[in-house]
Amino acid sequence: MGRLFGTDGVRGVANADLTAEMALGLSVAAAHVLAEAGTFEGHRPTAVVGRDPRASGEFLEAAVVAGLASAGVDVLRVGVLPTPAVAFLTAELGADLGVMLSASHNAMPDNGIKFLSRGGHKLDDELEERIESVYEEHRTGAPWDRPTGAGVGRVRDDESGVERYVTHLVGVLPNRLDGLKIVLDEAHGAASGASPEAFSRAGAEVVTIGAEPNGLNINEGCGSTHLDLLKAAVVEHGADFGIAHDGDADRCLAVDHTGAEVDGDQIMAVLALAMRDRGVLRERTVVATVMSNLGFKLALEREGLRLVQTAVGDRYVLEEMKEHGYSLGGEQSGHVIILDHATTGDGTLTGLLLAARVAESGRSLRELASVMERLPQVLINVPDVDRARVRTSAELAAAVSDAERELGETGRVLLRPSGTEPLVRVMVEAADIDQARAVAGRLADVVKSALG
Repeated sequence: MGRLFGTDGVRGVANADLTAEMALGLSVAAAHVLAEAGTFEGHRPTAVVGRDPRASGEFLEAAVVAGLASAGVDVLRVGVLPTPAVAFLTAELGADLGVMLSASHNAMPDNGIKFLSRGGHKLDDELEERIESVYEEHRTGAPWDRPTGAGVGRVRDDESGVERYVTHLVGVLPNRLDGLKIVLDEAHGAASGASPEAFSRAGAEVVTIGAEPNGLNINEGCGSTHLDLLKAAVVEHGADFGIAHDGDADRCLAVDHTGAEVDGDQIMAVLALAMRDRGVLRERTVVATVMSNLGFKLALEREGLRLVQTAVGDRYVLEEMKEHGYSLGGEQSGHVIILDHATTGDGTLTGLLLAARVAESGRSLRELASVMERLPQVLINVPDVDRARVRTSAELAAAVSDAERELGETGRVLLRPSGTEPLVRVMVEAADIDQARAVAGRLADVVKSALG
């Protein structure tokens, strides 16, 4: 069996790759593994289970609930909520386990299962590997102790999730949003109720689009992966800016009043300065992945701040933040983690804090985001090569060194082998787009020659 868990849980086409049987089996395995790990500490465990609005989430939720209850876990079913809300409730309600059913920004036919430990934190690789192992043992017939009678888990619905989550979000804001007009694109997703309520309660005038989920339209032509509707709506309504979430609302991208995109790097730059000014940016450091724009690093350095970079994936950002006590991190794609108030990327929280900075400063989002100049990026995928030799090829190393000398301090080169395909991604940033294209083209030729 190939590895089921990716960087953000188990995902696949619902009822094809990700079946009800798999969801049930993984939930049983997760309960057993966390019990073995001492997570339940000898008491009757409780799990919080939430989902996004996908139609397939209905049957997958039923399977997850059945699996957990059959393993002796009591279940609080919180319904349709964002991933960060489920993480928050797992901590807030003192649950031993959280489960979120979502495929985030993926198209509607996909779905996914994400397990959270006590406190609302993602499971580490070792626990995920053990869950896979136990799942496979059960799948191939290994017996397990099934509780009976009063030992089986009980299931109840908890309808307090939206109110608890919104109250938390509004409560952490440093100032109100009165006077701001904001367009929110909810991607017909999990935050369609919670996000507009939070912004309105914080004082903003809210215009919503993409906030009518029907189970089939999640991420369809809207949300953080399709910003055209939001750009048009911001201009049409004369709004101060717009916020876009993805299907499970762990992402936030923005659009300024002119309709220009403000990406995750720019959002983090704005938040970093706001947190620095309030004295809550610990170690004057931001954590981001190697895919963040070089302009982000240069902007932070100009402001006397430091950037620490990790491998691609918000889980690696979070691990670095937790290990060293940093308070802000994220990805260019809009996963932003404010660790003082959330255990995972939270698109609604990010948007609220961005709006708070606009309101507090009296400056437009366009002006605030101009602290960072995005350098042009050129990305070329080189297929049919031996990606394993990227780090060991002397020819490739020499070509990269030559390119870096040519680009100087205002450019950079990044070679990333794909984790699943026989290809290497060549990324070049430079102040001059023509120079970036030329260097990227030459490096792609070297990759093909050296690794083909």
